[in-house]
Amino acid sequence: MSETKNKFLNKIIQWQIDNLSHRQLLYVLSFFIGIISGLAALILKNAVHYTHLFVTSRLHIEGINLFYLAYPLIGVFLTVLFVRFLIKDEMGHGITKVLFSISKNNGNIKPHNSFSSIITSTLTIGFGGSVGLESPVVVTGSSIGSNLGRYFGMNYKSIITLIGCGAAGAIAGIFKAPIAAVIFGLEVLMLDLTMWSIIPLLISSVTGATLSYFFLGKGVILPFKLDMTFSLHNIPYYIILGILAGLISTYFTQITIYTESLYGRIRSPWIRMVTGGGILGILILFFPPLYGEGYDILNDILNGEIGELARGSFFDAVNHKTWVLLVFLTLVIMVKPVAMTATTGAGGVGGIFAPTLFIGGFLGFLISRLLNQFDFINLPERNFALAGMAGLMAGVMHAPLTAIFLIAEITGGYSMFIPLIITATIAYITNKYFVHHSIYTHRLALRGELITHHKDKAVLTLLEMNKVIEKDLVPVSADDSLGKLIKVISRSNRNIFPVVNRDHMLVGIVLLDNIRHIMFNTEMYNTVFVRDIMLLPPAHISPGEPMENVMKKFEENGAWNLPVIDNGKYVGFISKSKLFSVYRNWLIEISEE
Repeated sequence: MSETKNKFLNKIIQWQIDNLSHRQLLYVLSFFIGIISGLAALILKNAVHYTHLFVTSRLHIEGINLFYLAYPLIGVFLTVLFVRFLIKDEMGHGITKVLFSISKNNGNIKPHNSFSSIITSTLTIGFGGSVGLESPVVVTGSSIGSNLGRYFGMNYKSIITLIGCGAAGAIAGIFKAPIAAVIFGLEVLMLDLTMWSIIPLLISSVTGATLSYFFLGKGVILPFKLDMTFSLHNIPYYIILGILAGLISTYFTQITIYTESLYGRIRSPWIRMVTGGGILGILILFFPPLYGEGYDILNDILNGEIGELARGSFFDAVNHKTWVLLVFLTLVIMVKPVAMTATTGAGGVGGIFAPTLFIGGFLGFLISRLLNQFDFINLPERNFALAGMAGLMAGVMHAPLTAIFLIAEITGGYSMFIPLIITATIAYITNKYFVHHSIYTHRLALRGELITHHKDKAVLTLLEMNKVIEKDLVPVSADDSLGKLIKVISRSNRNIFPVVNRDHMLVGIVLLDNIRHIMFNTEMYNTVFVRDIMLLPPAHISPGEPMENVMKKFEENGAWNLPVIDNGKYVGFISKSKLFSVYRNWLIEISEE
């Protein structure tokens, strides 16, 4: 059966080679990736929805109920079991994983990510995990694009484009937002703004969105009715909201990084699971809006049903009092990132899309309701909730364009473009002042593994050190005589010789240019030793060092060759000429249309 299948696939590949150009194949694959990733988005969306219904509706959970302590822990427990005993791989942070594959792994994403993120996020979110399903579906779509591209023998640039197609198809399928999906690929995954990338992205995104419309109808995730038309008088308040959204997004990023580091210190996965799951359950018990993605609560805000916000909590009895409600909203905003990291820290799988929209909606409503307590101010609260969502997403993800178009598309609030632009732009600028990298790119940037739109830095990120290290240089000993060194030189075509000791530790280098004046003086062959003529290298390179640092060392020291040393032991040399040659080849590959 497998042999027949392989023959059939081989025939398809041969037909493609005979009939399609490389770019035509790229377009065809982007179409099929849009279909598959769009279907994956629909499967995940429905799986989470029906799991959530099973857990809540069928079990008749209403009001304050201790079952909320157990459900998130059960979901995380099932997720951990699935990952540890079936997948046997680290799930990690979804979009960060995709960015890492682009920058340091030649676009390779393991095949299991095409389905594992769907199962794990369904278990996590369906049982109440306080995360979103968008990041898992992006990983799913990206994995589909990566593996299809590799199967058809596409080059690096095409595989990266297909990864973006998978992400775009998935986002368009889950949000019915094709424009935002394309912008996400360009802004978050940092694909080049060229027709080479844009056309496949458009094909995948519109395919994924069309599938979503076909199966789910024309409804949007967050139906929105404009409170009042845009007024110039409200611009200062949208600016204020943008500043606050930027500050809250900074808090979101910093508290997430900090709490994740705390969970990372717990070595036992079972202790992490119980700790994180227990904290999550307690938070949900006090603040029921933290249960699951939170889109139902956002719908309540956009529909003006504010009486539902504190339903089932200890604030329920007094939620009709404005100040109590405002305190409740403030507390929910502050603890949502903690609930999110408790979910992922415990071993759950999910993303930050939904949490940022959730906090942003709450923040916009909170600020507008607070200002409306003054008699001379009358702000449209639902409009501000919408703008707050764009502001938080722009700040946390460092993706203002994605935030603007996504919010407009998922709510149908296109008449809100100006407030969305104002709030998202101010929030991004404010957050960028305090946080240089988004929550997705923070870890990669610290390790020098982040690819960016900056061509030079992008190429340096893509360079792999093991492909530029030269190991054909002949080492010599410091105790060798000049005569013995000359014999080594006669058998070598290099002009630099590493000097190592018995433990293969580098103690110096000999440059051919520095000994030319004594090379043919036979009287010195037995009186001059390598230790007398060797030099210390101006700098050295570590095997895991970012290539950007390597380039800086060449520039600062004016050297043409630098040794690579691993814990003192000699590994090889990197030459500036070899580095420039590989750099030029990469630059050509990622720049060609």
